[in-house]
Amino acid sequence: MSISIVQSRLDMYNCKTAMEEENAVREIAQEIVLSALSRAGFFKFAAFQGGTCLRIIYGMERFSEDLDFAVIKQDKNFNLEKYVEVVCGELRQYGFEFEQNVKKSPDKTVKKGFIKDSTIVKMLIFKHFRAGKDTRNISIKIEVDTNPPGGAELEVKYLDYPYAFEILSYNMPSLFAGKSHALLCREYVKGRDWYDFAWYISRKSQINYNLLSAALEQQGSWKGQNVKVDKEWFMKALKVKISEIDWKKAADDVKRFLKPHEIQSLEVWGVDFFNSRIEKMEQYLL
Repeated sequence: MSISIVQSRLDMYNCKTAMEEENAVREIAQEIVLSALSRAGFFKFAAFQGGTCLRIIYGMERFSEDLDFAVIKQDKNFNLEKYVEVVCGELRQYGFEFEQNVKKSPDKTVKKGFIKDSTIVKMLIFKHFRAGKDTRNISIKIEVDTNPPGGAELEVKYLDYPYAFEILSYNMPSLFAGKSHALLCREYVKGRDWYDFAWYISRKSQINYNLLSAALEQQGSWKGQNVKVDKEWFMKALKVKISEIDWKKAADDVKRFLKPHEIQSLEVWGVDFFNSRIEKMEQYLL
């Protein structure tokens, strides 16, 4: 295999800025990682979730950094390290020279691996990204939740790059449930969460209440309270959260993950805008 395969893929993005080119190279690497995991049989034991899943599988506009997964059945001894080794071997065939670092914490529920590359940008031809001045490591964090909340609904999906392959993914209502848990329980404001929330509303996505209830029971402000989420409870909790957020700070968090023409949409961010999303959700959500 050749670096030309990566170059051809990068050219298809038609990037307008150096940041967009960096995001594109990371996303190309993410797709190669997914293909390697598929070939290694990873998706017999775990499913794709999180923001990058939303981007790659469902076509959300913003770029994403990490690859998040959850095991299908609880497994505190899940061996992430062996899969990261396979991934790095696959990436080398495309010109990446990734270094790997798996956090060896057997008592931790979430297994974490980090891979980073500092050579690929020196081999590619960019329109905006300047090697030397703009060069940063292309890094990807891989996380696997070995004790995920119950209730997720899964489905098989197919990707075409770098070749046709199959993965197992959370379906959209289950992804929305996971994102909603982050919206309600994350200890800091992450604008990317709220961008994703608005995206779900624009797609009139339903939400997996069973999964969200289980997640709230497991972690966060409602832990151990046996909350049974329904439409009314969910909208009320979101309205409280919306009233508390510094929306300029939230918008600043997401800017670097958007294409230039999409950044203007952040100008409407505020309490009124997100309350209007709640009103729109009320019209279709079951």
